[in-house]
Formats: sequence, C-alpha cells, structure tokens
Amino acid sequence: MDYVEQRMAQEASKPPGESDSSIFTPLNIALFGILLYTLYALLLRPSTPATLPKEEPAIVFRTFTPHTLLPYNGEAGAPVYLAVRGRVFDVSSGRNFYGPGGPYANFAGRDASRGLACGSFDEDMLTKDLDGPLDTLADLGRDELEALQGWEERFSEKYMVVGRLVAVGEEEKKA
Repeated sequence: MDYVEQRMAQEASKPPGESDSSIFTPLNIALFGILLYTLYALLLRPSTPATLPKEEPAIVFRTFTPHTLLPYNGEAGAPVYLAVRGRVFDVSSGRNFYGPGGPYANFAGRDASRGLACGSFDEDMLTKDLDGPLDTLADLGRDELEALQGWEERFSEKYMVVGRLVAVGEEEKKA
C-alpha cells in the first residue's frame, strides 16, 4: 500500500471521539481575530465624536486706507495683506515670503505697487505719508509697468482679493 492508503486506514480505524482535528486551524484563528477586533471596535474603543474640520472664516470684501491696511502685516498671527494697484490681496498662505522675516515682509500691510514694479524691496519704495494721496505710479516706465502687470497677474491667480485700497477720506466716495 502506498502512504495515502495507509493513512486513510489508520484514520478509519480510530474510534469516533479520538479525531486529530483541532479547532486551531488557520481559518479559525483568522475568524477569531476578526471577531475580537469587531468587538473591540464596537464596545471597548473610546468613541470620539466625529468633528468636521474648522471652516476658514469668511473673507468680506472691504475698503482699506493705508492706515487700516497697516495692521495686516502678519505679526501676532494677523493675516498678511498687501495692495497692488489699488487691489488688496490676502497673501497669508505665502506667509513665509510676505510675513515677518520673509524677503517681501516690508510690503506686508502696505501698497507694494512701486516696489514690485521697480524690483526693489527697499523701504524707500513704500509711501511714507499714509494720510496723503496714493501713489499714482505715473513716473514708471513701460518696462516697470509690464513687470507690475506680471506681479498683479501672479497675485490674481494665486491669492484672493479681499478689498480695495483708497486714500484717506475717499472711503465713502468710492463705495
């Protein structure tokens, strides 16, 4: 007889209660593990209420003057806004560039038009008299105006416009 037949004869000759079958088969162990995990998930795991992510605060379009724009420089957790040709952009997502310590930080909370057009980040590019008229940019050349337009297009694609910049005293006139 070959091995299979011998083995079958041995199993057949065993009395009915003496079987070698065990409940610890790989399938039974897997099913038992799934049962334990299900019980844990339903009964024992601490339930934390499902919460939705916090919604960003709504941005309201508003009119800024140089004075009211100035606090939006990114310090103390404030948003970072800057103006280009009268449009105020929320550049908070680029805080590492426009916020405190960034290479463009001097433009935060200010009208950045002249500095961007001239490619200069110096303080003398910023309007000193916050109560005076806005910079008309009338003395800029064609190349500078093209550079400014490129910056303005880049900001329009990347950042949200949150308002407009007007001179002090013109808030009511253009509303």
